[in-house]
Amino acid sequence: MQLETKRMWLRSWREADYQDMYEYAKDPRVGPQAGWPVHDSAEESRETVRSFMQEKKDLVLALELKENGKVIGSLGLEPRDEDAGLPEELQGREIGYVLSRDYWGRGLMPEAVKAVIDYCFQELSFDYLTCGHFDRNDRSRRVVEKSGFRFLKNVVTPTARGVDEPGKMYVLYNPMKPIDKEKQPCLN
Repeated sequence: MQLETKRMWLRSWREADYQDMYEYAKDPRVGPQAGWPVHDSAEESRETVRSFMQEKKDLVLALELKENGKVIGSLGLEPRDEDAGLPEELQGREIGYVLSRDYWGRGLMPEAVKAVIDYCFQELSFDYLTCGHFDRNDRSRRVVEKSGFRFLKNVVTPTARGVDEPGKMYVLYNPMKPIDKEKQPCLN
C-alpha cells in the first residue's frame, strides 16, 4: 500500500524505519501529544515498527519525505470508535497521526490526512471518518479543522501513558455517499 502526495510517500512500514521513528518518538513533545509514552530506546521503536508490520487488520502508514527519504511520522486508521455514537450500519474508521517535531508547522500533516481521506472515501467507500485531539493539543486541532472535520462531541480518552485525557472528537462524512440526515449526529 502506498499513497503519494506532493511532498511525501505514505507507505507501509519497513523494519529499517525504526531509527527514524526513534528520532521523533524519543522527543517528549511528540508522543505524549498523541497519547503514547516517550520511547526510551531505539529497540522500543524497532518493536513498534515490527508491530505495525505484523498487524494487517488496520492501516498504519509511514510518512516518508520525498526530498530525503526520511520517515517523519505515521498515520493510522483504527476500528470505528463505539463512543462516536454513529449508526452501526455506517462504515468508517478513526484517523490518528503523529509527526516529528522538526516538521511541525509546514502543512505536512494536513497534506497526508487529505490523501488518506481521499483513499478512504474513493477507494474504500467508507461512509465517514472520525478524528480527535486532546484539549491541550492545538496543533492537532488545527490539522483536524483544516482537513474539513466537524465537531462531534467532547470525549475523555484513556491513553497508553495511563492518563485519562479530555479531548474532542470530530467527524467527516463521505460527500459521495449521501447519508440520511437522521443518521448523522447533530453537528455544531
